[in-house]
Amino acid sequence: MSTKTAQELLLRHPQQRLNSPSRGTSAALHAHPNPVNDSYGRHFQHLTILGLSLATLTFVIGLLADITLSTRLFKFKNILSVTSAPMEVLISILYWGLKGSLVLPDWAPRIPFGADFSFHAAPSIALILDLLFFSPPYTVSVLPALGISSGIAVSYWFWIEECYKHNGWYPYPIFDVLGTTGRIGLFAGSAVVMTCSTLSLKWMYNRVNVHAQDVKDKPM
Repeated sequence: MSTKTAQELLLRHPQQRLNSPSRGTSAALHAHPNPVNDSYGRHFQHLTILGLSLATLTFVIGLLADITLSTRLFKFKNILSVTSAPMEVLISILYWGLKGSLVLPDWAPRIPFGADFSFHAAPSIALILDLLFFSPPYTVSVLPALGISSGIAVSYWFWIEECYKHNGWYPYPIFDVLGTTGRIGLFAGSAVVMTCSTLSLKWMYNRVNVHAQDVKDKPM
């Protein structure tokens, strides 16, 4: 085998269509320049990514609890679930309710349905299943649930405004469309929806596990 042929094989396998590594198409694909990649806060400006991060942490702790049979980790997972599950339900409601130009900027590539579903529906479904079948019931009441939801809404509002000061644009087009007053209303409404999600999950849990409640209430 000649030296030239060997060098060509190092650059590209015979079944590989295009050269990589290269400074051409391969570099363009791997760099994938877009405003978010180079911005302050990067992808953590998006509520979806923040929600996915919390959901992932919840399931990692849950998996560790399963592996180690640690009741302490199990309790920690359940504490996280009080926030992560209603938050993912909120994200699913907002995304599929507003889907389109209000949540995806013009420059953003359109997401295939499979990836779209895995980002914006699967986490909430998985967390709901975990709550209904593998967790004790929520004990949080209305006011604490509203406090948690409001805290998240206010924190996210301050976060995106901080990112806006650095970037000059918002992660979701709807924030520009609504203006300041509209954004306040959106965040307040989102806090209420997340609170309702928490209460709805509590109701669902009691309906699904009503047999267990009957056993608990039955005299010994």
